[in-house]
Amino acid sequence: MKITNIVCYAVKVGVRNQLLVKVETDEGIYGWGESGLSSREKAVVSAIEHFAEFLIGRDPFAIGALWQEMYRSQYFEGGRVLTAAISAIDIALYDIKGKALGVPVHQLLGGKQRHHIPTFASTFGEPGPAMIEQAQMLVDAGWTAMRLSPSGHESKDIYEPREHIAPSAKWCTRAREVLGPDIVLGIDYHHRLSVAEAASFCQKMPRGTLDFLEEPIRDESPAAYEALRRLTDIPFAIGEEFSSKWQFLPFIERDIHQFNRLDVCNVGGLTEAMKIAGWSEAHYVDMMPHNPLGPICTAATIHFSACVANFAWLETRASPAETHLGFDDSAFFPVKLELNRAVYIVPDTPGLGVEVNEALVARQSFAFSEAPHLRRRDGSFTNW
Repeated sequence: MKITNIVCYAVKVGVRNQLLVKVETDEGIYGWGESGLSSREKAVVSAIEHFAEFLIGRDPFAIGALWQEMYRSQYFEGGRVLTAAISAIDIALYDIKGKALGVPVHQLLGGKQRHHIPTFASTFGEPGPAMIEQAQMLVDAGWTAMRLSPSGHESKDIYEPREHIAPSAKWCTRAREVLGPDIVLGIDYHHRLSVAEAASFCQKMPRGTLDFLEEPIRDESPAAYEALRRLTDIPFAIGEEFSSKWQFLPFIERDIHQFNRLDVCNVGGLTEAMKIAGWSEAHYVDMMPHNPLGPICTAATIHFSACVANFAWLETRASPAETHLGFDDSAFFPVKLELNRAVYIVPDTPGLGVEVNEALVARQSFAFSEAPHLRRRDGSFTNW
């Protein structure tokens, strides 16, 4: 079997673009992958075009070797664009191999250790009564773990961290009071805060309010996270923007965080994700995968999650609180893995278990999109 073509489709599904990648072979077997570098899809498409120059004609079963060749056969190794491209191709190769051998992808990763994958869901409303109502709705629908939304997260223009810390802390505290001690509660600050701001937020809540604090500050400085660790005892969930095992290295080796928000569509695919999971297991860090994209990302992450011992929850954006996102539109994905209340059942069908309406995606035109370019009130730019 040889790779004959690699086709990229950057298409808007629901409220955001998805970059779907199809790897074709001379035996008619094909695989689907997905890249996770949202809003920069064209950069990833160009990287994939470079890789295709030497991948066409190669054996798609040689997944590990092809990963190393894509990563190492250039002077400027790594970086989010290149690893997002590698991720999509790597996932597609696993899909091909699973289909060719008649086994699900998790069998290629060591076999499943669990039969279903528990998820955490997210509220999307501003902190207040509506957020509490959404959280209670999720509990009633079967979720025992969820992520609350911080104040100001829907802003498209101005974001002043200090204006939003107190309201977020107030309503996190209220959520704990209403939902009780057994529900796992976290919050995602999307790396918008400084160390001092994040510490102030944590210190405004009673101890035990939150079970995890996700991405409170930017990830460039592990030492900054160590400083924040000295100021709070809330477990950290970080890493969704990491693009390799080397980026995870200081956080794992220095025992800075407790949950890995690894993204299989950014970090280098399933090949790299399994290495990071094993390394994390040795440091008692649990996997809590990032999953903000479409059904291909979800399926790949379900297979990964089934095979690792150190697993906590998988993010889902298909809960009753986020149906407006539309990431798993059945018109685009006639075959996909579906939520069963708050869990995904691990599939036993060959490959990933996802099929794409290629005729439909091929008709879609690309739409440029930008994340909000937030400013503070003094006019300076701040983090989205």
